[in-house]
Amino acid sequence: MHLDFKEILSASMVLFAVIDIIGSIPIIIDLREKLGHIQSEKATLVATIIMIVFLFVGESILALFGVDIMSFAIAGSLILFFLALEMVLGVNFFKDDAPETASIVPIAFPLIAGAGTMTTLLTIRAEYHTENIIVAILINMALVYFVLKTSARWGRVLGKSGISILRKVFGVILLAIAVKIFKTSIGF
Repeated sequence: MHLDFKEILSASMVLFAVIDIIGSIPIIIDLREKLGHIQSEKATLVATIIMIVFLFVGESILALFGVDIMSFAIAGSLILFFLALEMVLGVNFFKDDAPETASIVPIAFPLIAGAGTMTTLLTIRAEYHTENIIVAILINMALVYFVLKTSARWGRVLGKSGISILRKVFGVILLAIAVKIFKTSIGF
């Protein structure tokens, strides 16, 4: 094992920026209001498993389906784009068959372990040792779990108008991230 604090810190910061769990608070609060309950443990566990598995077999899985990383990133950017439009415009593009709780979709995937996160994992694997990336994933997932568990409190503190403002602001930011991922993927 080659545990390196500097690599763990660097990989953690990169993943923290890409996962953007703080920026996702308005989405999480909105899901909690719509569905009443978020399965924090299940969402965190599933996202962790998705990320670790993808770290090891991501490129092989994509190659099996004949999908390159850029196409995967473009698909993920489109999902983020529509989620952001929902936040900014207040319309519903994604219609589920009345899910009882939010855990795997849309929290574990694509919110936490989405295309941006998975693409980042494949990218940083070339720079950092795998065990350091796994530790960075676990650190980020501890923060994700904390935010998911405390999202009801955030909702009470911010109130309806505060949530609405945050939702729109972070919706625009998410829209910009989606456009950036799309532009980068098509080579602009």
